[in-house]
Amino acid sequence: MPVSCLESAKKKIVGTKQTLKALEKGLAKKVFIATDAEQHVIKPLIRQCDEKGIPVVMVDTMKNLGKACGIEVGCAAAALVEE
Repeated sequence: MPVSCLESAKKKIVGTKQTLKALEKGLAKKVFIATDAEQHVIKPLIRQCDEKGIPVVMVDTMKNLGKACGIEVGCAAAALVEE
């Protein structure tokens, strides 16, 4: 799944903490995680997605994920709130 759906999404959440909050509240529909992010940062997200049955899309770099989110810096995680 390309990150293009994240680029065109009307409602998205950017950042690990915000993505985790969205998962806990049941708002996230799909989660994007950068493979080069530190494991201790992304493991709780992956665990939460597995528990809730939320699809996870792995993105090759934090820089590419940040670019897809429309920000100038890299990010470890992002989520679609509506598809």
